[in-house]
Amino acid sequence: MDMNYRNRALLDTAKDQPCMYCGAHDGTTVAAHSNWHRHGKGMSIKAHDCFIAFLCARCHFQIDQGSKLTRVERQELWQEAHEKTILHLFQTERLIVR
Repeated sequence: MDMNYRNRALLDTAKDQPCMYCGAHDGTTVAAHSNWHRHGKGMSIKAHDCFIAFLCARCHFQIDQGSKLTRVERQELWQEAHEKTILHLFQTERLIVR
């Protein structure tokens, strides 16, 4: 597949949700894309929309630009939040497979 998967409705499910890493429910949560090439990330191209994690602004910053975490720690933080996000989407019926 040449084009990255895009789904605005899926990204919009992050609105008003808690951060899946720190638990903050402060209105800043977004669908933060993976920064890994294996998920479709490229130069000026976001990863596929299915590789998202609901993260608050603080946690999103730490993963994307923060200097307090190592590369491995940032990857682990994102992966943990991604897995919690997928489970949350199903448990809250925001993601329904037909």
